[in-house]
Amino acid sequence: MQLRGSLAWHRATMVRPFAIGLVCATSMVADSVDEYSVESAETFLRSHCDACHGGDAPIAGFRTDDLEGVESLGRRPEAWLSLASRVANGEMPPKGSPSPPRGERLEFVAWVEDAWRTRACAAGLEPPRAPFRRLNRDEYSATVRDLLDIQIDVSGMLPVDGPGGEGFDNAAETLFVSPLLTEKYLDAAKFALDVASKEFKSRRLLLIGPPGGGATEPDAVRKILARFLPRAFRRPVSQETVKSYLRLFRKARRRGLEFEPAVLFAMRSALVSPSFTFHVATAAGGPDLRQYALASRLSYFLWGSMPDELLLDLAAQGVLDEPSVLARLVPRMLRDDRALEFSTRFVEQWLRTRELEGAGGPDAELFPEYAASAELRGDIRLQPVFFFREVFRENRSVLEFLDSRGTVLTKGLIEHMGLPMKKEQDGKNPNWMELPEGSGRGGLLGMPAIAALASHPHRTSPVLRGVWVLDSVLGTPPPPPPPDVPELPEPDGAAPVATARDLLAAHSRNPACASCHDRIDPIGLALENYDVVGRWRDEDGGQAVDASGRLPDGTRLEGPMDLKRALLDRKAMFVRNLARRMLGYALGRGLTAADACAVEKIVKEVAARDYSAWSLVRQIVLSEQFLR
Repeated sequence: MQLRGSLAWHRATMVRPFAIGLVCATSMVADSVDEYSVESAETFLRSHCDACHGGDAPIAGFRTDDLEGVESLGRRPEAWLSLASRVANGEMPPKGSPSPPRGERLEFVAWVEDAWRTRACAAGLEPPRAPFRRLNRDEYSATVRDLLDIQIDVSGMLPVDGPGGEGFDNAAETLFVSPLLTEKYLDAAKFALDVASKEFKSRRLLLIGPPGGGATEPDAVRKILARFLPRAFRRPVSQETVKSYLRLFRKARRRGLEFEPAVLFAMRSALVSPSFTFHVATAAGGPDLRQYALASRLSYFLWGSMPDELLLDLAAQGVLDEPSVLARLVPRMLRDDRALEFSTRFVEQWLRTRELEGAGGPDAELFPEYAASAELRGDIRLQPVFFFREVFRENRSVLEFLDSRGTVLTKGLIEHMGLPMKKEQDGKNPNWMELPEGSGRGGLLGMPAIAALASHPHRTSPVLRGVWVLDSVLGTPPPPPPPDVPELPEPDGAAPVATARDLLAAHSRNPACASCHDRIDPIGLALENYDVVGRWRDEDGGQAVDASGRLPDGTRLEGPMDLKRALLDRKAMFVRNLARRMLGYALGRGLTAADACAVEKIVKEVAARDYSAWSLVRQIVLSEQFLR
């Protein structure tokens, strides 16, 4: 077996779940795996790997003799997992070399997965403590909106937050604080409070009233702050904290500000305080805020904003971490309108549909109908969001992301996708609608947004689409291409228009590229019936679309329906990827080896409950990682 490149390259090829100790093996393995042992794995290595990776000069410096004995799983986990990944994906042995039977490969990969997980779980690794994490700009804006009861969005006033952790912009690893951000917080807080002071319902919420009827000015301000600060900080506040903001009010009054501007000055100070801009923390030696921290974790996970009164009341009663309470809260929160924030932020980053915003997307000259209609572009970009929301609001199966009998449609989408329209479907609002048999539009892969974001602006790209499926759906992204790989040739005006399959032929003939493209290309080619903007086509450049291919494990594909069936056969990989990403999103951090067992427990419980969406969320919020 030949493994090219350095050990660093091998680490780069490890699929994301390996960061938490998981091998993306096929979900079905032979019964004989129970009898598999480390001796069986070593026999596999000697038979299929030692020729290239044994002896004094192993290819690429990858040595199979370092993988002897079960203790090597702890000593060299990255080597075991990288190797098992490439065997599972059919990349190794390389094309042209004798390959072990499929059943033997699956037994080997399943044993590595089980042995590593058993070893990791037995070690009793403690999950890391929740990091001290600030609100990202969307969370800050939503919290200001809900706290002040104003319908404005101040997120555009704050710097963009980069992705971290499992690929989301709410990860603590990337949420730094800079002098520039502090200045922007001041500007955003002042703008928001100025708006709130002019809105009747917001004024009633914030300014209980100026002094009068026997109340002194300090008494009136103390009453206002005692109501405002616990809501702003999402936890109880001490009298000393209230006094500190009362002193700010008095300073403002001494500088000549009238009563109301001075109160707003104290409130603005609260909106730039770490107690507001950071999530509730449970510092050692401080007050016991675990229940309030959990209330915030729940609300920012499923609503993207501050807790409501019910969550804070349950935290005050000390019952929020009870399993029965959490189980009842999940449906309530997912059916609340605020859950649209969760759907939007999670989906746009998980599926990368944010890339369709602005100037990104299909070429305006080649696809004028897409460029001319802002309404159609919005419908296309938001279809996956509303589909996700429907699945989680109505407790559908998460497998409907792979294929479904219905989808979310608008009149514009129905016309764009060439679907038959009924009278009751003649509307602009997105609604769940049953699909005609054989439409090819069920699940994510039939959505124009996926076709567009995984295409070049001027033509489809089986490579981009294949990589998107491997990454976003299965969680097994291929490594980046070597830096010296040339771009695919574009046809000149004198030559016949080349199909995507023709353009890929050069890479497929290159041994340095074939090992990855054997995984990528068949998946992308199976989606060739969808053009750049997601319309169905039977011809490309005057030639019939050939959407056929063969996966490395021998599975034949003849278009998108076969690909969906192949993904459903690998549903454990999809659910594991979705669970891992959603757990990382919920925790606001990247996952570690200590989280491996939690992810597998979530996957097992979701499968036992027919893959229901609520069971996925319930298992996440009941996990030790989330409760801590």
